[in-house]
Amino acid sequence: MKIDLHVHSKHSTRPSQWFLQKLGCPESFTEPRKLYEIAKSRGMDLVTITDHNTIAGALEIAHLPGTFVSEEVTTYFPEDGCKAHVLVLDIDEAIHQDIQKVRENIHDLVAYLRGEGIVHVLAHPLFGVNDKLTPWHFERMLLLFETFELNGTRDAYQNDTLRSLLTGLTRKDMERLADRHGLEPVGATPWVKGLTGGSDDHSSLGIASMHTHVPDAKGLPAFLESVAQGRARPAGRTSSPKAMAHNLYAIAYQFYKARFGLERTVDKDVLLTFLDRFLSGDPGRRAGVVFRLQALWTAVKRSRRAPASGSLPDMLRHEAERLIHEDKALFAMAKSGTAPGAAPRSGEHAGASLEDEWFRFVTRASDKVLAGFGDRLLRQLSGANLFDVFNGLGAAGALYTALAPYFVAYTVFTKDRALCRQAHAALRGGTEGQNVKVGHFTDTFHDVNGVALTLRMQVDMALKHGKELRVITCSRQDGADIEGVRQFAPIGSCELAEYPGQTFHYPPFLEMLEYVHEQGFTHLHSATPGPIGLAALGIARILKLPVYGTYHTAFPQYAKALTGDDAMEELMWKYMLWYYNQMDKVFVPSKATGDELAAKGIERRKITLFTRGVDIERFTPAKRDGILERWGVRKGPALLYVGRISREKNLHLLAEAFLELRRTLPEANLVVAGDGPYAREMKQGLEGKGAVFTGYIQGDDLARLYASCDLFVFPSATDTFGNVVLEAQASGLPVVVGAQGGPRENVEDGVTGVVAPRGDAQSLCRAMAELLRDEPRRKRMSRAARAAMEERSFDKAFMETWELYRCAC
Repeated sequence: MKIDLHVHSKHSTRPSQWFLQKLGCPESFTEPRKLYEIAKSRGMDLVTITDHNTIAGALEIAHLPGTFVSEEVTTYFPEDGCKAHVLVLDIDEAIHQDIQKVRENIHDLVAYLRGEGIVHVLAHPLFGVNDKLTPWHFERMLLLFETFELNGTRDAYQNDTLRSLLTGLTRKDMERLADRHGLEPVGATPWVKGLTGGSDDHSSLGIASMHTHVPDAKGLPAFLESVAQGRARPAGRTSSPKAMAHNLYAIAYQFYKARFGLERTVDKDVLLTFLDRFLSGDPGRRAGVVFRLQALWTAVKRSRRAPASGSLPDMLRHEAERLIHEDKALFAMAKSGTAPGAAPRSGEHAGASLEDEWFRFVTRASDKVLAGFGDRLLRQLSGANLFDVFNGLGAAGALYTALAPYFVAYTVFTKDRALCRQAHAALRGGTEGQNVKVGHFTDTFHDVNGVALTLRMQVDMALKHGKELRVITCSRQDGADIEGVRQFAPIGSCELAEYPGQTFHYPPFLEMLEYVHEQGFTHLHSATPGPIGLAALGIARILKLPVYGTYHTAFPQYAKALTGDDAMEELMWKYMLWYYNQMDKVFVPSKATGDELAAKGIERRKITLFTRGVDIERFTPAKRDGILERWGVRKGPALLYVGRISREKNLHLLAEAFLELRRTLPEANLVVAGDGPYAREMKQGLEGKGAVFTGYIQGDDLARLYASCDLFVFPSATDTFGNVVLEAQASGLPVVVGAQGGPRENVEDGVTGVVAPRGDAQSLCRAMAELLRDEPRRKRMSRAARAAMEERSFDKAFMETWELYRCAC
């Protein structure tokens, strides 16, 4: 015999989830008779309803064949009010009244049930109903109950953990727990536990998805006896955050359908028909002629106009209708329906579950709307239109509410997994900690800059040292993922006119959320504060994961340098302060950067100086050769700059200083490696005056270029670190840097290079001239620079940084 022992009707009184409270609807309102019919259609021999603390729903179907009365009792641990749910089976109204008198104390409830011989099961033992459940409570549950439920709304991780803990119990375990808690365990063999299965369904979508099976039972008494003696077996499938969210959407839809009488208009509206297929619990009903005519009219109307307004409901409806018409599988479901729990039988998405198809639909519709918001917001930021910015943020908040079922579901499942690990550690010994596994989000991985280079090197180091690091980014590049990198296709992109060459990709948020949950990361890290960095922050909050951020780039100073607008700099600082104050830790590459952030308002306790290293095998003086001849440099000392050719790097000062230097050292050469928006103007100003521009250069050619020059100059005052300063020193080049920014901390003034005291053109020129004229001093600095970098290998720096994650576990 088969039965779903854990299903709720409209009489359920369990408190609503947060988003359902916002919608103003209860958690379940399905008619008991409908639940009975669905359960029977799904192969259940017996049917019962286990509403919360009421038997009203069960009584409504008690006259039907193969039914009995049950309920789900909410009880409490008297020590702290931790809730537990107990399924009590085959009771009557008198027993129900008695239960209400003793249910406030779990010990009193268990004593009553055992004294009356009532079959009972502890529901979802590793799910914290009111967030008070701990391993201490779970251990006491092991002493109080003989039968436990594998729950259909929980994922395989939780159910497998519970099964493993229960089947692994020994006599010694129970004796140890009895001594620890001062409780006598129930049952003759308390280390042998029975298992049942129940769907815990509130929407009628998942009835019997998990159920209890007793193959040899011939009637209700035999069935209940088998449950009590541990001979029952759970069957069916477990759940997922996507399935839970699907149920939450269904509950809301069914409530509003009943409240506003939508039944009479379902087949007259394409979108409503589609929603009914997914969310009504009756997806198999076929559409009629009215639907086909309405679908044709909607398609014609859509081709002629945009959304009725820019409001969230209009945009969502427009995108939803577009998807239904354009996606053959979705349209087929709207037209013909599908079997419960099934998806299209042919095509690209054949075999996907109903919740998978709903997830695909919601993801695609919301991504399109989110991309539109992103474009609008960046345009408003670019124009410093603050009023419209706040309006856009309000619309984004409305979209957040629309997607709340997924956020709630992923939060719940993540919390459950943490409790499972704690319970396992407490019962089996050892610690609850996992191996460190880091998801590193970045808006810039394929770009040519120090941040991207550092991330690529970290991926290589993680693979080399066996550390679990995965870079998460968006890219329009074709091809398979790079090892150690997960590349998502962006849902949209935008390039700011003020920062040519910098493209912002909008990430597919729900897909990223699902990926992070499935991967089981222990930490998230944001390398950049752009759209992908915002996704990292949102996902960390939903999944309750620690999130770290690195302040790589002085964006406020860049904003001022690129726009000349003080208001833009101030606006950017406000955003930076908000963003980085959300982090558990803020990694800074230099003390100066940390001091600046603290002075601006970042909490000092969060700021952590992290070590950055250099590839000393790739960058070495041994690679000095004649590569400079490629650009016509055959004689005279060569000064080198490597990096983005942009005005915020103070390259106009470098050009001025070099022209001044040439007045006294006419054979001096300036080699500029890189590209950027200032390249054309800089070339024109230095044309015919000893400067050569290599364009973007990488790999072994870059290493040879470093080693073949004589002096490295990096005038930027906006860089927070300056990887190129380390690369130059590793290649044996003394360096000249300005007096502001992070690069100065990577130079030992007077030993491995010179810090120009004022950072202006005159002090840069003076520093370059002194070093070029004093060859013995320059050679001493060259040796000292190489020796210093040998102590800062990237291997060493990576392992020191990884320790920061491990210590936080």
